[in-house]
Amino acid sequence: MQFSNSVRGPNMLRADHPLSNEQIASVAPSIFAAEAHESRSERYLYIPTVEVLDALREEGFEPFMASQTRVRNAGKIEHTKHMLRLRHSSSIMDKEADEIILLNSHDGSSSYQMMAGVFRFVCQNGLVIGDRSFDQKIRHSGNDDIKSDVIEGAYEVLDQFKAMSEQKECMKQIKLCVDEQEAFATAALSYRYDPQEGPAPVTARQLLSPRRVEDYENDLWTTFNRIQENSIKGGLRGRNKSGRRATTRPVSGIDQDVKLNRALWTLAQELRGHLTTA
Repeated sequence: MQFSNSVRGPNMLRADHPLSNEQIASVAPSIFAAEAHESRSERYLYIPTVEVLDALREEGFEPFMASQTRVRNAGKIEHTKHMLRLRHSSSIMDKEADEIILLNSHDGSSSYQMMAGVFRFVCQNGLVIGDRSFDQKIRHSGNDDIKSDVIEGAYEVLDQFKAMSEQKECMKQIKLCVDEQEAFATAALSYRYDPQEGPAPVTARQLLSPRRVEDYENDLWTTFNRIQENSIKGGLRGRNKSGRRATTRPVSGIDQDVKLNRALWTLAQELRGHLTTA
């Protein structure tokens, strides 16, 4: 399945073809940092992310998305936290592609982390799936063979997709009534917008609104995807805390994206567990 679409922002690029180093560098130069940030001590073990990327490419993993965090300190632009989403040739299906999410930084703000993700072709949207127990973390200390550890970790995540695929299939078999869908969306709103700071700018029903025909199904997997896409991509019309008309903003920060994705996945799994044992 081929798509000509690509999504680009000042600090993010996703395409339907493997990204070149030049394309990655245009949005995430920190991936190519030549050394660790000056704030790091001698005990900090530095391995350029690009070397890990090259090693993963040799193993059949290709990057389809790259981004880095926005920083106010110009001195950290070349070292700040960054993200790559990679696919292996064995993990691309007709409608979805399993992705390994690699996080790193060269300023001490992040260890090497690898998480599981899914990319839905129909909506050009990337999800983070699995709980923290599936994560692979490697510290910047105590080991001078980080590249081998990262490659091993990538295959560990790849192996875990089978278990996650079973969870997804289970979610697709669970049909939700209207009340159950709204309860899920209401809980999601409380993660996206802190109730202590005032009412959310949109309603639970708006989070449930499908953006395309394929998302009209009422199973748990499709409902989760609708809520996730509307929460992450924004663009919903509502009212701000002052009661004025406003449009919800997309979640663009790496940390916020991962945190919200994780929270929504946890909600979905709690609902799945409740409904399969009820």
